[in-house]
Amino acid sequence: MSGKRRRQRSHRPKKHSLSRSTRAELQFPVSRVDRLLREDREDRYFQRLSWSTPVFLAGVMEYLTANILDLAGKEAYNHRKTLITPEHVQTVMDNNHLSHIFEDDTNPQTDGMPPFRK
Repeated sequence: MSGKRRRQRSHRPKKHSLSRSTRAELQFPVSRVDRLLREDREDRYFQRLSWSTPVFLAGVMEYLTANILDLAGKEAYNHRKTLITPEHVQTVMDNNHLSHIFEDDTNPQTDGMPPFRK
C-alpha cells in the first residue's frame, strides 16, 4: 500500500433517468410541450403554470389524436383502403363531434344583435 486509496465501487445498479413522457406513459413529448408553453417570455402567464400542466396537456393532445386516428382508420376500412389518407381525416373531422374544438370562433356573433358599425 503506497498511500493511495482505491475507490470501492458499489454494486448497486445505476438508475437511468426517465423522461417525463415515459413516467406519464405518454407518447407525446411532455418536455417539448413544456418548452412551447414557456417559450413566449413576454407574457408572464408561464410563471403560473404548475409542473403538471404540460403533462396534462400532452395527455389531452394524445387522447384527441388517438380518437381522431381511430375514427380515420375506421373510415379508411369502410372505403376498403389500408392506409389513412388526409381525406379520411378530413371526413372524420367534418362528421365528428370533436370538430367544434378546432373551429376558429374568435369573434362569435349572436343572432339577436345587429353587426357593429363604426
